[in-house]
Amino acid sequence: MVCLGNICRSPLAEGIMRHLVLEQGLNWEIASAGTGNWHVGEAPDARSIAIARKYGYDISRQCARHFNHSMFNMYDHILVMDRSNLRDVLALAKTEGERKKVRLFLEADAEVRDPWYDNALFEPVMLEIEARCRQWIEIFKNQI
Repeated sequence: MVCLGNICRSPLAEGIMRHLVLEQGLNWEIASAGTGNWHVGEAPDARSIAIARKYGYDISRQCARHFNHSMFNMYDHILVMDRSNLRDVLALAKTEGERKKVRLFLEADAEVRDPWYDNALFEPVMLEIEARCRQWIEIFKNQI
């Protein structure tokens, strides 16, 4: 899961996906990172932590990371929150195989809105991410 700073959207996606995957007894590695490096080592935004907690997810112990090229080798799928993240991640890809791993998180070329500047967006964004995580689990289970 990749967003800009790895403190709002992608930590929500990581935490929700990890929770749902564990509920289903799946042994998948889930992680998140940001295309920017200014929050590396920080916890998720307090608003993301709060909205996740409201819905039964604990993301408080996650730590922001910076997306780097080695992650192409570490993960089978790289899901990005918006087209800017898509461009930034694809710019690091060196092969067609790496490029094929990268997709927008939402369907139909839609973007996950960045709630950073609007507190009212945290809940709808969290719910959108949760619904899409459930869809991704089914998609990935069918590929195994």
